[in-house]
Amino acid sequence: MRRLVLLPLAAALLLALAVPPGQVRAADGPAVRLSAARAGAGGSVTVSGTGWRPRALLMLLVCGRATPDRGVTGGTNSCANGDGRAVTTDADGAFARRLPVAEPPVPCPCVVHVATVTGARAEADAVLEVAGHPVAPLPAERSAGRLAVLSDTRLTGSSGLLTWFGAPPGRTLVFTVGNTGTSPVENPVFQVGTAHGVFAPEWDERQWHGTLAPGEKARIKLPVELSAGAHGDYTVTLRYAGRVLAEQPWGVPRPWGVTLFWVLLCLVVPAALFRAGMAVVDRLRPRHPAPHSGPRPRPRVRLPRLRTTGTPVTARTPGDPPAPTPGPASLPWFTPDSAPRGPAGRPCAPHDDSPTSPATPTPKGPT
Repeated sequence: MRRLVLLPLAAALLLALAVPPGQVRAADGPAVRLSAARAGAGGSVTVSGTGWRPRALLMLLVCGRATPDRGVTGGTNSCANGDGRAVTTDADGAFARRLPVAEPPVPCPCVVHVATVTGARAEADAVLEVAGHPVAPLPAERSAGRLAVLSDTRLTGSSGLLTWFGAPPGRTLVFTVGNTGTSPVENPVFQVGTAHGVFAPEWDERQWHGTLAPGEKARIKLPVELSAGAHGDYTVTLRYAGRVLAEQPWGVPRPWGVTLFWVLLCLVVPAALFRAGMAVVDRLRPRHPAPHSGPRPRPRVRLPRLRTTGTPVTARTPGDPPAPTPGPASLPWFTPDSAPRGPAGRPCAPHDDSPTSPATPTPKGPT
């Protein structure tokens, strides 16, 4: 009977001895273990971990003002970023990396902070005592209330026609939080960060108006907006009281309307300039007569205009007979009475009476 009681105690003791000091193990999350819990500045420790996502890129940092329970209160500004190291997990989600020990910019307590760089957010801390570095108590928490995300975050909404032409894309970050603390939280102020690729996020403060009592939960919607013309893979990060609550990827399509506009501009403007230049050249070009291929026309000879004789107009009195009607116009060298007449009594053209000319019969007069 005693053996049956001592067997579970011995197994628990062996398990406790198997976990070396400096290791932090999560029930359903990643674990971090240090080769030494104390080291001086300029030295190094080996950081190993298990339970991480396979083929994940991790960042290892020595941070001050941090504990595994509260995390890094000052964010990455409390870490020795210049001496950090990156590592990629293997197919089983394990890694091992040697990390130089550097003094953080803030006092201890210090930890080795391990967090994912891309993909789903995951982090873990292991206590590290930096020899010779000052130690100061952690700042008091602003409120006994503590918020935690209880559901998966998601982005709702869609892009309009203006976004296709470069307008700022916008979405709504929807999530459910609960107050796991001992006091109510009034009008919490969240920080929403947007990061493009591996760049650092740009933070915007978003306040939610309301009160969360201890043990109460609420559904919160916060607007998220990017800059004009933004496209590519973005990551939306939600933070409260210096702690990252959730991350959500966001793939923004390219604004093809802007590309179409520039293509049309590159085609239309040169065509318009070409047409305007051709119009100016056509207007300034000197005009030359077209060469005549056929025979040149003969010049016309204008005959002198013949003057006609008329009857002078005289003043009339009531007793005078009517004035004679002017006769037809006659040639200057003939008068109506002296013009020669032909056989039918018609005037004929003048002829020569020289001896060489043939004789012309003369009409006989009445006898």
